[in-house]
Amino acid sequence: MSAAGAPGPAEGPIGAPGHADGPAGAPGPTEGPAGAPGLQSRQTLESRRTLKLGIPKGSLEQATVQLFQRAGYQVIVSSRSYFPAIDDPDIECMLIRAQEMARYVADGVLDAGLTGFDWIREHEIGHPEQAPLVPVADLVYAKQSFGKVRWVLAAPEGSGFQTARDFEGKRVATELVRVTRDYFERQGVNVDVEFSWGATEVKPPVLADAIVEATETGSTLRANRLRILDTILESNTRMIANRSAMTDPWKRTKIENLALLLKAAIEAQGRVGLMLNVRKTDLDAVLGQLPALQRPTVSALSDPDWVAINTILDEKTARNLIPKLKAAGGQGIVEYPLNKIVM
Repeated sequence: MSAAGAPGPAEGPIGAPGHADGPAGAPGPTEGPAGAPGLQSRQTLESRRTLKLGIPKGSLEQATVQLFQRAGYQVIVSSRSYFPAIDDPDIECMLIRAQEMARYVADGVLDAGLTGFDWIREHEIGHPEQAPLVPVADLVYAKQSFGKVRWVLAAPEGSGFQTARDFEGKRVATELVRVTRDYFERQGVNVDVEFSWGATEVKPPVLADAIVEATETGSTLRANRLRILDTILESNTRMIANRSAMTDPWKRTKIENLALLLKAAIEAQGRVGLMLNVRKTDLDAVLGQLPALQRPTVSALSDPDWVAINTILDEKTARNLIPKLKAAGGQGIVEYPLNKIVM
């Protein structure tokens, strides 16, 4: 409170900046017609709207941050905070373990989130009473590569186990308990499925007869002398949302636009753009060398005897292709990186 008789910080002469009123009888900046909110009130209300987005913490965290960067978003993660900063004022990020993401999205704590299809299935099997989550986009990337992971049934190399039916009455350790139990139940096999807190691959044969574990390359399983018997689930990262968020036009648009940019960044992974000039007489020879997502773009130049070619191709093919294009008559060849490809 200011001293008696002195104007407070928001006060000043009538009509001066900082005062809520304008000239006598005129509405202030936050006022509008009687009973209706003013323009500033509506803008303030709209500016406070945010999308609560879950970012997976753990093995997918770094790959997800890198994907957002390729999509045009700067996400800064602090080791002391579960609320990463993002350069979009309409988005509030929160780090959530991938295993719990589906639960918090389903409960409405988050509007949307990124997590694996494996953990989505684990949640849905355990909560059949809840409304299904809304799948927004398949985002095929993983912690080591832009690909899918497999949850596999694996047993020691020297064991006699060959199929799932060989595990009647046996113990199987896994983090993916509900999906694993459902897998064996569908095959009519009675198995003791035990939750594993980690280091699952070291448990057979002493602590468990077999395991169900996620793998991208299988190298960790082989290093621990385990043999893959079956794949019970293929998983990749997905963007999911709850139904309430998807019925809100503003949030739905925000979610779908974000998904579009993330998918575009994945499409661009491992691809480059290539542009070059060529005489019309050499055009067929050059085009015969070019693979592309669609047909290459051919544009006229100021010189009527020349055209420009623009195309997209796999980065790994560029080093072999460029010398062939040069030999076929291409000139001014430029290779450039791509951040996004919107299909």
